[in-house]
Amino acid sequence: MAGMVVIYKQPADAEAFDRHYFETHIPLAKKIPGLRKYEVSRGPITVLAGPQDVYLVGTLHFDDIEGMKKGFASPEGKAAGADRRLYAPDESGVQIFIFDSMEV
Repeated sequence: MAGMVVIYKQPADAEAFDRHYFETHIPLAKKIPGLRKYEVSRGPITVLAGPQDVYLVGTLHFDDIEGMKKGFASPEGKAAGADRRLYAPDESGVQIFIFDSMEV
């Protein structure tokens, strides 16, 4: 399985962020070919180390890295990537991690 974790920092306007993220971005992202599961954090996030400014965590699951790459190269993936830049326009408000995972 492959994953993408997207960590969003506290937005200036949380209500506008939530409205766009849940009403526009998630429906776009759920159309990405190969996406198996999309999870988001719920409620306050406790940070044990590092900055305390995390607002929301999204986790996307794919079968493997190649499938993820193909999904994001598709028109649907490109649309979701372009949309992310509307509500988190630069890397100061978001961190994105991509990885293969294994069950242990």
